[in-house]
Amino acid sequence: MSTIRIDATDQALLALLRENARAPTAELARKLKLSRTTVQSRLARLERERVIAGYTVTVDAQAEAGQVRAHILITLEPRKSLAIETALRRIPELRTLHSVSGPFDLIAIVAAPSIGELDRLIDRIGALDGVERTTSAIVLSTRIQR
Repeated sequence: MSTIRIDATDQALLALLRENARAPTAELARKLKLSRTTVQSRLARLERERVIAGYTVTVDAQAEAGQVRAHILITLEPRKSLAIETALRRIPELRTLHSVSGPFDLIAIVAAPSIGELDRLIDRIGALDGVERTTSAIVLSTRIQR
């Protein structure tokens, strides 16, 4: 397996795509001071090499203004990770799941319509077979999102 090379121009292109993944190639080229063809070929290479694994939608915080967001830190019983991940995939309020090092095994980022619903969601996650403990932190605001 070969090493993927990402140069400074690729990094700049990726940064622009993080800001707006739907930006037209001509706009990206103008901002990077490159030709449109060069940007298209770089995009094709980054996609082919799976540096760009896909494009997604980021929902504006105002659109989910009524949602209560939280990070749920989850400690698992040994050898339960796969079963817990499978169960968590079925929870529609789950936005992101990270496997982490340190005192916790997973961090789940969730959004619920109310504090009461968030409370029930945390209880539901805590009741999953193999979850030893949960600790949660409610998100007050997002200062930077890329």
